[in-house]
Amino acid sequence: MFDLKSKLQKTRDDFVSPLKRLFQRGPKVTEEEQDEIEELLLSSDMGVEASERIMDSIREQGETSDYRTFLREEFLRLLNDPPETAPLSTTPRAILIVGINGVGKTTSIAKLANHYKSEGKKVLLAAADTFRAAAQDQLGVWAKQIGIDMVAHKPGGDPAAVAFDACNAAKSRGMDYVIIDTAGRLHTRVNLMEELRKIKRACEKVLGSNAVDTYLTLDATLGQNSLHQAREFTRSLHADGIILTKLDSTAKGGIVLAIKDTLGVPVRYIGAGEGVDDFSEFDAQTFVDALLG
Repeated sequence: MFDLKSKLQKTRDDFVSPLKRLFQRGPKVTEEEQDEIEELLLSSDMGVEASERIMDSIREQGETSDYRTFLREEFLRLLNDPPETAPLSTTPRAILIVGINGVGKTTSIAKLANHYKSEGKKVLLAAADTFRAAAQDQLGVWAKQIGIDMVAHKPGGDPAAVAFDACNAAKSRGMDYVIIDTAGRLHTRVNLMEELRKIKRACEKVLGSNAVDTYLTLDATLGQNSLHQAREFTRSLHADGIILTKLDSTAKGGIVLAIKDTLGVPVRYIGAGEGVDDFSEFDAQTFVDALLG
């Protein structure tokens, strides 16, 4: 795993360090300091709901002798880290990667595929973004670099047909995962959202309804805009998890805390860098410890 602590340096400098200084002024948090803390929480893109939860705890507690323990407990409470569960045994599994343009979907697909491959899993890619001219070529370059196969059709073809063929290929070749790239789209485009549902149905037809996961890709640098995107997307299409990209490029890491609290959708993977290895499964305790330094 990459060095998450160093990747979160911007957030630690601009959010956590000022927060620590406020708590270190004295055991009792004054009303003026409460206002400053609340302003910091909101400016970190944590969101109103999550910020209020922490402020309620501060007001209730009145004072704190160990700010680090307090913040760690509050951040973990917001993340509500789910208990470890046994991995689903159905193979192959299809993973549908969705999101708007520019959030890093294709790069995240490459990183996720490399992550699975490093664990000894057999992975197949599906180029179901058939509308963007360079999408298939971009995914093909990544597939070649990582050393895995890709299923693709001619540009302009039916994305669901690509997914259907890829799932059949994954099944016949004994793959563990088939990861499906999709065209970026806004939740307001009803026809495009229906297309995603069609792609998912095509995968389910081949692999079964319990063998298809949908991961929504969000750009951490967009902050509350990402949260708005996620909220609207999840109203139209069920998401099993979030892939949060560009975490190293933002000083407002509070978005991680806001996602689970606001949406009820867990962050599954994080990307923090340009390299194919700058990617890992999300673990709440590891994240919070790295954030607090």
